[in-house]
Amino acid sequence: MPAEKYVTEFVKEAGFTPIPDRAIIVTYAPANMSERIVKFFSNEFFALQMCRDSLVLTICTGVMGIVGLMMVHRTCQPYNTIRKVEIKEDMLNWRIELDTDEGQIALSAQQKELSEWRHSGTLSVGMSGLGSGITGSGALKVANWHRANLDATLADLKALPGKREEIA
Repeated sequence: MPAEKYVTEFVKEAGFTPIPDRAIIVTYAPANMSERIVKFFSNEFFALQMCRDSLVLTICTGVMGIVGLMMVHRTCQPYNTIRKVEIKEDMLNWRIELDTDEGQIALSAQQKELSEWRHSGTLSVGMSGLGSGITGSGALKVANWHRANLDATLADLKALPGKREEIA
C-alpha cells in the first residue's frame, strides 16, 4: 500500500484537490455476518480521500496489497449529493454510512487502537507491519497515516451534510 503522499498525488493527477491528512483505509461494509466472514479473507482495500468538493475512493492493489501499486479511481461522491452521514462503532471497526441522492454507501474503517495489528496499519505503512511501531522504534519507524488521520477524518465526514448547502 502506498504512503499517504502517493494517495494524494494520485488524487491530484485525477483532477481533484485533496485535503491534507484526510485519507483513511476503508472497505465496503458487510451487510451481515456471512458477508463479514467472507470479507475477513478478502484483500480488497480502498483509500478514502477527502477533497475540496468531493470524496474520492480509490482501490489500491499490489502483490498481496504490499508490493507494487496500481491505483484506480473507483468513485467520486460530490459533497452536495450527501444528505446524511452516520458513523457508529461496529465491533473493531467504524461503520460509515453515507446517504446520498443516489442511495446509501456503507464503508468500514478499522479502529486506530489495533490498526498496527490489522490491515489498515500494515497497508498504511508498508510491508508486514514493518515501520508500524509493533517492532519498536528506530530506522524502520514510519507513520501510520490511517491511525493519524482517522479521528479528524471521521469528524469531517460527520460534518459533510452541512457542506451540502455551502456547495449547492
